[in-house]
Amino acid sequence: MKSHHALLVAGLSGLIGVALGAFGAHALRQQLTELGTRDRWETAVHYHLIHTVAIFAAALGIRLLSGQGARRLGWAVRCWVTGTFLFSGSLYLLALKGPSWLGATAAPLGGIAFLCGWACVAAAGIANDNRAV
Repeated sequence: MKSHHALLVAGLSGLIGVALGAFGAHALRQQLTELGTRDRWETAVHYHLIHTVAIFAAALGIRLLSGQGARRLGWAVRCWVTGTFLFSGSLYLLALKGPSWLGATAAPLGGIAFLCGWACVAAAGIANDNRAV
C-alpha cells in the first residue's frame, strides 16, 4: 500500500468517524437514549477514531520505512479498515437495533482484525529493527 492511499483512507475514515460521532450526539441522541444504546454508539465511534489515528500514523510509517516494514504497515492499514467496518459498523447498526446476529459474528471478527493490524505493526518493527529511520 502506498502512503498516499493510506493517508486518503485515514482522511475519509476520520471524516466519517467525526460525522457519525456528531450525528449520534445530536440527531440520534434521543433515539439512542430511548433504545438504551448510546454507549454502543459511543464505543463504535471510539474504536473508529482510535484506528483512524492509527491508520494515519501507519501512513507516515509507510513513507518512512521501506521493504518488509512498509508492506507490513500496509497490511496493518488493511486490517484496521476491515476491523472498523466490521466492529464499529456492527455496533453502529446494533445501536439502531439492527440484527442481533451482528453482535455475535461481525463485531468479534472486527476485533480480531484490529488485533491482526496491531500484530502487523509489531512485525513491521521486527522487519526494520536494524534500520535507522
